Formats: sequence, C-alpha cells, structure tokens
Amino acid sequence: MTIDEKTIRAALLKGERVTLECKKAQKDVPVDAWKTYSAFANTYGGLILLGVQEDLKEKDMAKRFTVTGVDDAEKVRKDFWNIVNNPEKVNVNLLRDEDVETIELDGQKVVAIYVPRADYNTRPVFINNNPLRGTFIRNHEGDYHCPEEMVTMMMRDANHEGNDRLFLKHYTMDDIDIPTLERYRQHFHARYPDHPFNNLDHAEFLRQMGGFTLDRESGMECLNMAGLLMFGKGLPIRDRFDNLRLDYIDKSHLIGDQRYSDRLTYDGMWENNLFNFVTTVLPKLTRELPRPFKMVGVERDDDTPQHKAVREAMTNCIIHADLMLNGVLKVEKYDNKFVFTNPGLLRLPVEQIYAGEETRARNQRIQNMFRMIGFGENLGSGFPLILSAWNEKHWLRPELIEQRELMQVKLVLTIETKDVVKDVVKEVPDFVKDFVKDFVKGIPEEVQRQLSDRQIEILALIAIDSTISAKAISEKISEKASEKDSITDRTIQNDIAKLKKLGILSRTGGRKNGEWVILIGKEE
Repeated sequence: MTIDEKTIRAALLKGERVTLECKKAQKDVPVDAWKTYSAFANTYGGLILLGVQEDLKEKDMAKRFTVTGVDDAEKVRKDFWNIVNNPEKVNVNLLRDEDVETIELDGQKVVAIYVPRADYNTRPVFINNNPLRGTFIRNHEGDYHCPEEMVTMMMRDANHEGNDRLFLKHYTMDDIDIPTLERYRQHFHARYPDHPFNNLDHAEFLRQMGGFTLDRESGMECLNMAGLLMFGKGLPIRDRFDNLRLDYIDKSHLIGDQRYSDRLTYDGMWENNLFNFVTTVLPKLTRELPRPFKMVGVERDDDTPQHKAVREAMTNCIIHADLMLNGVLKVEKYDNKFVFTNPGLLRLPVEQIYAGEETRARNQRIQNMFRMIGFGENLGSGFPLILSAWNEKHWLRPELIEQRELMQVKLVLTIETKDVVKDVVKEVPDFVKDFVKDFVKGIPEEVQRQLSDRQIEILALIAIDSTISAKAISEKISEKASEKDSITDRTIQNDIAKLKKLGILSRTGGRKNGEWVILIGKEE
C-alpha cells in the first residue's frame, strides 16, 4: 500500500472503521495502538493514523476527523519501530520501512502506519507475550479480545502439515468401517487399475493413503484424524469428534408448510464418515443439473463443468474446514442455489481465493484421499474452476462469505441467470419497471451479473425520487425484509458505493440538497 496524502484523505472520507484507526497521539505512541496493530494483523489489515482525532458522534464524514498533528514525528516513528521490534511487546513485526510514513495534512504532521493482514502461518499476532490475552480482532466498533477458540484455530492453521495429521491414540483399524473403505478402493481401482496399492491389505493401503500412522516414540500404530473421519464407523467418530455434525438438507420443491423434502443427518441408518457423506449427497445435488448429450469416444460423458464445479465445492467445504471447531459441516439445496457451510475462517483474503492463488488446505491428507479418486483440484485452481463453470452458464457469480462472528464460511452457488426485472421491483410503479428494463440494456452483461437484487431496487427507488436519502432507501427496503434480513444504513451505503464504482450511479450537489444521477444511457 502506498501511503501518501491522497491515500489518507480517501481513507478519512470513507471512514471505514474496520480498516482505519485514528489516535490523537501528540507526543507518544498510544498504548492502545498495539491492540489495533494486533487486531488489524489478525483481521483484514488497516491504517493507523497518529495525529488525527475522530468524533464518533459526527455523522458527516467531512467533519468527523480533525487533524491535530504530532509534536515530534521523528521521535514517534523511532519509538514505534523500537517497540514493534521488541518481541516482549509484539510477537512478530510485519512491517517494512515504507509502511510507516510521516505525511503533512492541513499544515500538521501525521504518522501513518499501514498494518498488513498477517499470513495464516504467522497468525495469531499478539502483544505482551500472551497469545490468549494479547490477541485482538477487529470489527466496526473497534478492537476486541480474540476468543480463545479462534486463537487456537489460528495456532492450528500455522502448522504447515495441516490439521488432519492428528494422531488418535488407541483408535485402530477396528474403528474403520470396512464397507466404506472397500467402496473407496473400488473408486481408486477404477481410476488406477494398475496401481500397486491395489494389492495391499486394508491397513497398509490406508497407511499409504496417509490415514494410518506409526507413533515413532511409542511404537504404537493408530489412525490419525484423516483416516477416522474419512472411513471410520459412526460411533468412534462421534466419540472423538462430538464437536462436529454432518448435515444435508434439501429445501427444493417444498409443498405447503414442508421444512425440507430430503435430509441426511445422523439417524443410525448410515456410518456418518466423510466419504459416505460426500458420495451420498453429491448425486442428490447434481441430478437436476442440465446434462447436454456429449460423447467421448463410444461412451456418453455426463460430467459437465457444472457437475465438476459442484463436486469441487463440496470437496473444498471439507478440506478447508476446521474440523476441530464446534460446528456443522452443512450442505443445503434450494430450487435456485446450493449453499455449502463449513466451520473455520478463510486462511487467505477472499480476493486471493477468487484469483486462484496457491493455497494449502487445512486437511491435506483428506484432500489427497479425495484427489486420488478425482475429487478436487490442487494448487488453488479449484475456485477458478467453479467460477469458470458458473460463468459459462451465465449464472450469478458464486459468493464466498466469511462469517467471523459465527466462525464459519459459506459458499453460495446460485443456479439462475441475472434477471434484473424480478420480484424485487414488483411493488414499484410500472414506469419504474419500464425504466429498469431500458437502462439495463445499456449495462454490459458482465456488470449486470455483479448487481444484487437489492442494488437493482436501490436504482428503482432513485428512479422514483432522485433526492431520496440513503437512510430513506434503507427504511423502504427494510420494510419488506424479514427481521433476520434487516438492512442497515451501512449496507445501503456500501451498495451505493459499488454502483458508483461500476459507473451506474453518481451524485451532484451536497449531502442535504444534492440528488442522484443514473448514468446508464447518458452520453459521455
């Protein structure tokens, strides 16, 4: 990140508290700046400004921040570097020289510190030599002590060998469901008919696949986490991992007050291991996906890019999950979408995952087991595969959502094209619907697919009243939303910012007396 006056003024104008912290700090580095350093590093990264005071009660961003300056910027910067390099205060220094700068604003000197998001193998970043009490995370209200469960998750993530190598003392081949393992071996044999592993007994085969290991200290041979969760009997799995639940819910084709049309959860009718879960649920998910007629040689090929994408999504849900957290590994099917939910948080920023950068799964042995039978891609290519398959059908862009407060990640795959004139505007006058139809024709198709239903509704409301305030938009949309889906002013502001960025919306005049301008169809 380049730190200069333009960057700082842009940050102050946005006032995004989750990535911005301002402190008066005239003479010294404030003590609580180190909580912010830890919080930014453990969350999304952010900018600390020393010499800027924030009035949280002021709603007008242009008046919210006051530049007070620091008396001796060189001293403050030197003190900061001395402390950030002291392992008794901060366990790791993430900063480069260019991440700490003195910038002149309004005739005053401000010390600007950019804290990057720490890599998963560096977290947790903590202070005062105390990971449990000195680890902080960031939300819109400020810096908070990181829950112990999240701290231990970060520590597990820092292990390059993954989570699923955990040695399970006293869990042996007696805890393996042999019919499950045999079905897996049938898949393996079909894929690799001449592989030498096919001649091994079950224990040796599982050892070669990374699920049965030797503890060299004690000489004991036992299952590890990967072996038990993939192929284990239900009872031993629940005894050892009672924190984890597997759940599939089909909410498609509901009639009347039906809650679901099909469900797979533990009911004593199946051995609830991961292999059984995946191979039972996948056909249920994909049976209604379109299968165009295609021949490969003399055989029909039903494995479309969309089927591969769903398989990839399901595999990712498992291999990236933190299976030691309390949570549900859940797959939901709706009439128009699939939703995959797994416990744990993202190890990489969302934008890097969309770009397909190389990543390591939390459960590397389970990943390899699935990969050996054709489930899952390597080297970060899996998510671009999903994006490409959905884009091929012009379906809505897959949404990857990190829910930090719930310590879980959702992937939403919507099976429909972007119809911008939908129920979302059915309650507005006909001329607005006509307007929406007209201006949407001028939006490039790739931009249309980036618009949410709510953003379309915002444009419709602006078409009715170009002077409507963001607060009034929020109130109107919230009237139709359920209590669970209530819309905040901040959400509407973020939607408006996106519409501006896409070149669809602009504003003229001041905050109180200005008006919105919809740019589509206008001459440049």
